[in-house]
Formats: sequence, structure tokens, C-alpha cells
Amino acid sequence: MQRLLKTYLTVLCALCATGTLEAVPQLPLPAAPIQAQEQEDSVRVSLVTFYPGSEPHNIWGHSEIRVQQGPIDLYFNYGVFDFQAPAFMWRFMLGETDYMCQPVPRVYATLGMEERRMVEQELNLPQDRAIAVRDFLWNNAQPENRTYRYKFLSDNCSTRPRDIIEIAAGDGLQYPAMADTTVTYRDILSHYCRNYAWERFGIDLVLGWDTDTVLDQRATMFIPMILMDAVAGATIKTDSVTLPLVKATTVPIDKSTEGNVRPPTPWYLSPMTVALLVLALTLLVTCRDWRRHDVSRWFDTVLFTIGGLAGCLLFFLIFFSTHEATSPNINIVWLHPVLLLLAVLPWFKKTRNAARWLHALNALVVAMLMLAWPWQPQVGNIAFFPLMTALVVRSLTNAFLISQPTRGPTGRR
Repeated sequence: MQRLLKTYLTVLCALCATGTLEAVPQLPLPAAPIQAQEQEDSVRVSLVTFYPGSEPHNIWGHSEIRVQQGPIDLYFNYGVFDFQAPAFMWRFMLGETDYMCQPVPRVYATLGMEERRMVEQELNLPQDRAIAVRDFLWNNAQPENRTYRYKFLSDNCSTRPRDIIEIAAGDGLQYPAMADTTVTYRDILSHYCRNYAWERFGIDLVLGWDTDTVLDQRATMFIPMILMDAVAGATIKTDSVTLPLVKATTVPIDKSTEGNVRPPTPWYLSPMTVALLVLALTLLVTCRDWRRHDVSRWFDTVLFTIGGLAGCLLFFLIFFSTHEATSPNINIVWLHPVLLLLAVLPWFKKTRNAARWLHALNALVVAMLMLAWPWQPQVGNIAFFPLMTALVVRSLTNAFLISQPTRGPTGRR
């Protein structure tokens, strides 16, 4: 149960932070608007990238835009949220989380980021376009404009800087060719979860087959490091002259290029190991049941309750939440709320016949899903299959044995 709760929390962090979330406190702003500064001071615009951290909410990195002009030095952060907002958690579960753009003074820019690699790319923008970026960001950070509806794949703290850079660069912007033209959202998310087996399991559980769509180049830039690499190789054409988009690159915090990641999940704590242990225990209990010609209702109650709770989460995300890529999701076929009924009905004599037929139907549907899996569009986590097998085995056992009379105190039926 503790492992299931951890997976649920991981899923929530993933939905909130895929595409990089960083929360910061309310910070003091300059006394005067940026536009009021001395105009002779040139405006410098930079893309700032923080590599992955070690917590579930920051394993995908973070992007900001830095604007410098005279004494003004601000980092515009599109990953700010307010936990104190009314009904924050409920709106978050619904996918209606509002994030904000906040200018962060230089002194606070690396707060909490000291162990994460930081790369700053100064953009090679003409001064009029740099000023336009400055004015847009300052206006966008005002209280009446700063809030936007966060989308963890398509509208986050990486895609917002991408869009601003593209507008500033204009039609002359040219990205380098993609190295992999078959990459999907799930491929990218899995890469950054490669050390975190339970995080990957949670993402594979709640994200449906839209996550397995092949992406164009712009869509891949929902991850900050991918945006950084694209910007590094991009060019901008102005007045018939083609120049690199990046004028200069600095590394203010020179840490690992892998990010501040945790060690890989030990094999003995991985989802696959847990799934195989569940399957092994299921087979042992099932062998005992067939020898006894009776079902171990206590075991089924635990197994189907956990599966039913997971099914409730999927049902909510598919049919009520507006989170991206959670619907359609093939996992609802084997993890669904009806499993809660299968955990309860066998305990009552009057409902055992209904439970028997529901178990038979569940075994048939899940078995068919396993056989058809290679031909459906959604990629599954390898740990799903031992768990599906366990559900099929227990449903078949119930379908055949649940109607048998229970043993009396003398052993006679």
C-alpha cells in the first residue's frame, strides 16, 4: 500500500510538473518599470536552463528568460504557482491549475538550484527585438496578465520561452535538423525517468496513447534541455545576413550534464520486482485454493481493492480531468472501478453468483487485452503484464470456485 501511495504521489507530481515546475516565493520587484530605465543601456536577452534536480517535480529541468538592462537584471519564471489559491488541490486534480509569470531578481535566481547545472545562452537579437521581448515580459508579469492555464506538455515554463524566442526571431529563425524523427512524448519522459522506475511506472499508468504520438521538432521542446540544444544550433536571418541565434554561452553553475539525479532504483525495489512478487504470491494462493476447492477472499479483497483504487484514479483522469494525454487510456480496461465490486461481492452469499459472472467477464477482457496489446497504439510498462496476469488468474479462480460451498467446522460441505 505504501508503494501504491508513492506511485499516486509521483503521478500527481508528473501531471503538475512534466515540463518543469519551480515554485518561488513572492519577491520584491524593481521600483520602476523596465521601460523607465535609461534608454542608452542596451537590452540583453538570454535563455537560462537549469538541469534536472532530484525531486519528482524537477526531474525534467527548468527554463527562464533573463533580461538585463543597466541596473535591471531579472529572470522571468513561468513556473510559479500559488498553493494558497482557493481550491488549489481540487483544481489541480481537474487539470485547471493556473500558473504565473514572475520576474525574479538576480539575487534570488539560483535559490535552491545550487546543485543543478545552469546554462545561460545570450540571444543574438537586434536591439529593437530585444526591447520588444523586454516590454512583452514586463507587461506579461503584471498582476492582471501574469496568470495562464498550465498544460504539462504544451504550455509550460519551457514552451513559453520557446514561443517568445520564436516571435522575437521572426521568420528568419531556423532550428537544426532533428536527430530522431520518430520520438514521442513517452520516449522523452522515459529518458528523464531512466533512474526512477516508479516515476516511469506512474507516468505509463496515467498517460494514454496520445503520449505515443510521433512529435514534430517544436513539440519536443517542452523539455528545457531539448529547447536549449535547439537554440544552441539555431540560426537567425536578418537583413540578408545569417547569424547564430546564440551570441554567447556561459555556465554559471558548472555541475553534471546529467543533472542532480538520484541513483537508479535498485532492481529489488523496482515495479517489475514487486509485480513478479505479486504474481508469485497469487499463484501460490491460487494453488492452495484449488486444492481446497475454495477461494481466499481476504487475498482477493486486498488485490482487487488496490486495483480498483488505481482504476478510480484512471477513471477520474480520463472522464473528469482536463489534463493532457490522460484520455484515451487503454489501462482503464484492466484497472477500473468495477474491481472494487469484485473485492466485496464474494463475501456475501446473495451476491456470489453475480461476483462469479463479473469475475469471468473480467478475466476474459483482461486476457484479450494482453493478447491484443502489440496491436493497440499505447506503450505499456513491462511491470503491467505480471499484474494483469495476477488479475486474470484470480478472476478465473473466483469464476470456477466461488460458487462452491464453504467448509464447515467439521470439514464437511
